Order: sequence, then C-alpha cells, then structure tokens
Amino acid sequence: MRLISLALAVLLLLIQYPLWLGKGGMLAVADLRDQVTVAQAQLDGRKARNAKLDSEVRDLREGLGAVEERARLELGMIKQNEIFVQVLRHNEKPVESMTVPPPPPAPKNKGGHGSPAVTH
Repeated sequence: MRLISLALAVLLLLIQYPLWLGKGGMLAVADLRDQVTVAQAQLDGRKARNAKLDSEVRDLREGLGAVEERARLELGMIKQNEIFVQVLRHNEKPVESMTVPPPPPAPKNKGGHGSPAVTH
C-alpha cells in the first residue's frame, strides 16, 4: 500500500509540472500579465505624448498664437515697436534677443514752427 501511495504522489507531481512550469503554465501566464501591464503603461504615456503633439500641431496650423509664443520663448524675438522688459532672478543672466533693434527715432523739431528742420 505504501508503494501505491508513493507512486500516486509522484504521478500527482508529474501532472502538476505542466500546470505550473510548462508552456502556458501559471508562471508563464503571470509573467505575460506583468509584460502586458508594463506595455499598457508605456502605451498610455505614448498616447498622452501623441495627444500633446497633436494639439501643438493643430495650434501651429490654425493660429499665430503658438508660433508667436515659440518665437518669443525659444528664439527671444519681439514684435516691432514693442518694448521688451525682462525681470531677472538673483544671479540669473539676461537672455539675448534675436530681434534687430529698431533705428532710433528722428529728433523732434524744437522750433515749433511746423516745418521740419532740414540739414545739408
């Protein structure tokens, strides 16, 4: 009787082997679930990034606001006849503007006679 019990126990272990360790077994399924979870997290991050890029492309195509903002922030550009004021924090270096400064204004006529001063 003891030999039969031992043989049945060994058979039971042999039957359990494919269930736990074989191809398509519980450990393989658990590993695949972990891989799916990681892939889903990556997919969610990429979807969010794509949505942000799509929104940015739509803004660039439809309006000038996004183009203007990029020109200001990334290139340091300003509009003509616009005054640029930059507030610096402690130990912060000023950003150099890429926009060519406008020429200085013409001197005003101090005579007040209505005719501009002509110089030769």
